[in-house]
Amino acid sequence: MILINYFARYREQLGSGGEKLALHAELRTVGDVRRLLMARDENWARVLGENSLMCALNQDLCKLDAPIEDFDEIAFFPQVTGG
Repeated sequence: MILINYFARYREQLGSGGEKLALHAELRTVGDVRRLLMARDENWARVLGENSLMCALNQDLCKLDAPIEDFDEIAFFPQVTGG
């Protein structure tokens, strides 16, 4: 089981703060999880398909090719700028 969290405007656009998914053989990386979620419908594809999407694995920023294991926590969030 992996925990997935959605932050900032992704939370609002997807209508969810997070969820749990069973880890199976086809889910090897953060990018695999992203593709699975994007296949849900057009809204999921639009939101999680952004080029500026950022992700974290177990609270550390990561790239989409980061390998995942059971009980990992993945977070997706939009790029944030400060001022």
